[in-house]
Amino acid sequence: MSKRIKVLCALVSVYVLWGGTYLGIRLAVQTIPPFLMGGIRFLVAGGAVYLYARATGAARPRREHWRDAGITSGLLLLGGNGMVCWAEQLVPSGIAALMAGTVPLWMLVLGFLGRARARPSVLTLGAILLGFAGIALLALPGGGSGRIQPVGFAALVAGSLLWSLGSLYSRRARVPASPLLSVSLQMILGGALMLLASLLLGEWPRLDLARVTTRSLLGMGYLVLFGSIVAFSAYIWLLKNADTTWVSTYAFVNPIVALFLGFVLAGEQLTAHAMWATGIILGSVVVITVNRSREASAIRRRSSSPS
Repeated sequence: MSKRIKVLCALVSVYVLWGGTYLGIRLAVQTIPPFLMGGIRFLVAGGAVYLYARATGAARPRREHWRDAGITSGLLLLGGNGMVCWAEQLVPSGIAALMAGTVPLWMLVLGFLGRARARPSVLTLGAILLGFAGIALLALPGGGSGRIQPVGFAALVAGSLLWSLGSLYSRRARVPASPLLSVSLQMILGGALMLLASLLLGEWPRLDLARVTTRSLLGMGYLVLFGSIVAFSAYIWLLKNADTTWVSTYAFVNPIVALFLGFVLAGEQLTAHAMWATGIILGSVVVITVNRSREASAIRRRSSSPS
């Protein structure tokens, strides 16, 4: 199989499998408490990836690797993914995926407000404002599918913000040389933190094994195997073997896949109001992603040209 075909297969798997995780979460949390479900998911998946990474030659992680992975996973998994899991008790999976797709907007805003003071271009700034206008439109009464509760929507906004903070922190975190080992540490510690949060929130006594449905178990199994193991592995492989511009397109393809799967498999409906908001948000993310890629390419060309 040629490398081009391998890249295409890996990219499609990231598009579809990660896009399907939002529906998987919605099915799982129907009868399994959200943080308990997330904790089990990441502990199982993280343990499997850790064992594989070590068996294939990855060095044992050092203390600072565990510490920084704990901070990163606290923001990404406990905060970001945990908020999504909790919110999907109240909002459709497609809307949850759409809000998760706003992470590039938050990262640019945080980058500007932080120490880097990375001032965006006029085009990027316009796309940021357009994206937040789409979020505001989605949050208005009558938005979404008519079933979006404000507290659920607020949890999704908080989750996107926390995921963005975690992504920015991960850039300076000390991580193992093996990308798979690094991901496994985050999943293991993130799973442990989610189980602790589940205990503190009183989720454990609320779990009734007799009422856990097959749909929830299948959703959780999908999240462990396809969402956390297969898709993560494909994503890590793509980072090493494909153009980052193409890899980054998952940020605006995943919400489209999630909206489609939610409509076809879960009967989730979107109003015309929400469709407009969806188009605005996705359009702004596309502009930001493409423009940042062009700016990065221009910087690389300037730095590599003879002075």
